[in-house]
Amino acid sequence: MDNPKNETTSSTVTHNPFAQTFFHGTKADLKIGDCISPGYQSNFADRKLNHVYVTATITAAIWGAELSLGNGRERIYLVEATGEIEDDPNLTDKKFPGNPTMSYRSIHSFKVIGEVRTWLAHSPEQIQAMKDGIQKAKEQGVNVIID
Repeated sequence: MDNPKNETTSSTVTHNPFAQTFFHGTKADLKIGDCISPGYQSNFADRKLNHVYVTATITAAIWGAELSLGNGRERIYLVEATGEIEDDPNLTDKKFPGNPTMSYRSIHSFKVIGEVRTWLAHSPEQIQAMKDGIQKAKEQGVNVIID
């Protein structure tokens, strides 16, 4: 099929091979091509959120998978943004100025493009210590998600 004017046709697929990818740790069972969208149950709070949260580091994604609520298998997905992203104010403003955790959020969906199947998990003791710290922060009223 000739397209001498280089016009886009309905069968043309456009790829951006240099799109930034992010990690999303969760217990949700997703497939490649699915979108993670705002408005669904949070991984960490008993409520729906207006943003989707992601990270550019595998370390933060591992914590996300290990600490997320639910009984499903811990998963880490590779995702691409479908709209603008911003620094996650829950970490960059409150805990780690300058965003060293490379944590972000968006009011737009993230498209699942892959899954990390193997990673070095934290020890049960490390996970429990983190959960204890989160629970203590909740009891003190300082573990509020800025959404």
